[in-house]
Amino acid sequence: MGEGGPFRRLLNYMKPHRRTVRLAAFCSVFNKFWDLAPPLLIGLAVDVVVLREESTLANVGLVDPWHQLVALSVLTFLIWGLESLFEYFYGVLWRNLAQTVQHELRLDTFDHVQQQGMTWFDERQKGDILAILNDDINQLERFLDKGANDLLQVSTTVIVVGAVFLLISWQVALFAVLPIPLIVWGSFRYQRSLEPRYAKVRQAAGQMNALLENDLSGMSTVQSFTAEANELRRVEVLSDAYREANREAIRLSAAFTPLIRMAILVGFTATLLLGGWFTLEGTMAVGAYSVLVFMTQRLLWPLTRLGETFDLYQRAMASSTRVLDVLASPIELQQGEYSPDLETRKTSSIALEDLSFGYPDREPLFNHLSLTFEHGKTTGVVGSTGAGKTSLVRLLLRFAEPQQGHVTWCDQPIETWKLHSLRSSIALVDQHITLFPTTILENIRYGRPAATDEEVIEAAEIAEAAAFVANLPSGWETLVGEGGHRLSGGQRQRVAIARAVLKDAPLLILDEATSAVDNETEAALQRSIERISRGRTTIVIAHRLSTVRNADRIVVLEEGEVMEDGRHDDLVSLGGIYARLWSVQTGEGR
Repeated sequence: MGEGGPFRRLLNYMKPHRRTVRLAAFCSVFNKFWDLAPPLLIGLAVDVVVLREESTLANVGLVDPWHQLVALSVLTFLIWGLESLFEYFYGVLWRNLAQTVQHELRLDTFDHVQQQGMTWFDERQKGDILAILNDDINQLERFLDKGANDLLQVSTTVIVVGAVFLLISWQVALFAVLPIPLIVWGSFRYQRSLEPRYAKVRQAAGQMNALLENDLSGMSTVQSFTAEANELRRVEVLSDAYREANREAIRLSAAFTPLIRMAILVGFTATLLLGGWFTLEGTMAVGAYSVLVFMTQRLLWPLTRLGETFDLYQRAMASSTRVLDVLASPIELQQGEYSPDLETRKTSSIALEDLSFGYPDREPLFNHLSLTFEHGKTTGVVGSTGAGKTSLVRLLLRFAEPQQGHVTWCDQPIETWKLHSLRSSIALVDQHITLFPTTILENIRYGRPAATDEEVIEAAEIAEAAAFVANLPSGWETLVGEGGHRLSGGQRQRVAIARAVLKDAPLLILDEATSAVDNETEAALQRSIERISRGRTTIVIAHRLSTVRNADRIVVLEEGEVMEDGRHDDLVSLGGIYARLWSVQTGEGR
């Protein structure tokens, strides 16, 4: 079973649990050892009633047949008790091991995923990652829960029964075990045939999960475009592909067990005829013949479950390959050890030096861009769609890496910083607000988990969020719903600003923070922005120029270059790009 890469990789991952694996394996083997003892007792009992004072037990000192039967009864209780005890132990050990490995693997994989750069996520579907973190890890848990024990017990059965057969009659043993090489060979051929089929199954499951996740998160768009029928067809196509991938594996799996049964029939019939002939000829005791017949059944019938066990194994290996591939994916975003103190970060400007950047398979966005954001000042960044405004945010947070040049802060390139130090120094209010399905209080506290309720409420007051929260029936304990859908756009923005206020980071970035709100809400948000940006390095990226009108400095980006730079009044007087945009937005250019 260890011939394939996935199994060895899984064993390597489970190294910290080697002691538990050995103990569970020991219990599985000894449970099967005692489980195989009753046929021997049956043989001895037949021996007693047939031969009486000349039986096998009489040769060890128990001459009276009744005493022999009493001894067999005591042995029966002892053996069944030991079998039950070891069954309890292996059940507890394997199941707890399965749950522990599942838990650790999910946490390790999720932690690894969290350390990846945004480009890693850009190349993958979120639904597929969810399928790996949930269903694929669950498949592995099912195998450890049941399949590992089955494999060990089948192996133990073959070894113990084979040894008993050789002790009683090597001729009968030869014919009884004749089907086993065929069964094992067929099982490995079956496994290799299943491997690509279950890889295809897991891939189809990931694609379907990705589509379902996308449809559920975008249900308002689906319904507003009355595209339900179209989405149903897309789900039907992927679900059918998943069904067909499983159908190929099922076709192979269903044929396996009947073929194994026919091979088993050969061995059982050989034992029945050859052993019976030896007994009739007087060269084999009746009790020994009884043991052989029972043991043959105990040896061969469990092999019919090999198909089910191999099926479970191959599903688990296909899933573990996907999970372990994610764990083995290199973390492309390398970080340094630089971690300046808070005061240094507050009093240092941020500079983009000769920076060139572009997304894969697209035109370069920035060519040799140089730009400085002065500490303690508010800089507005404006420009048409596609000018690179939001990409600046990604570069500052190291969600993306420039192809040339550096972003420096505290006179050090940010790639030399510890990522935690860098990102904890930045409070971001994104245009796409992410709220978690918990209370308003806890969503704001996300900015600083150790903050007291009083500090959270104070931050909300600065962001002008406290007033609308007070009017809600449940107040601060109001659940915002998944993605914050129970709040309006303006309310979500205020909660996000309150979260940024509470974080109290040296650099505040507002990316289109007022783009989706009405004029009254925008005015309230602008008041909040002015309050929290005083004396703090602030970058305000805006499509609405009214948002940046009072900024200390406004930078106009166009085609990846700084085209204009100055205060609002100066740029309007200049009569360039900014002036044109201003006249359009204020209605003067109509």
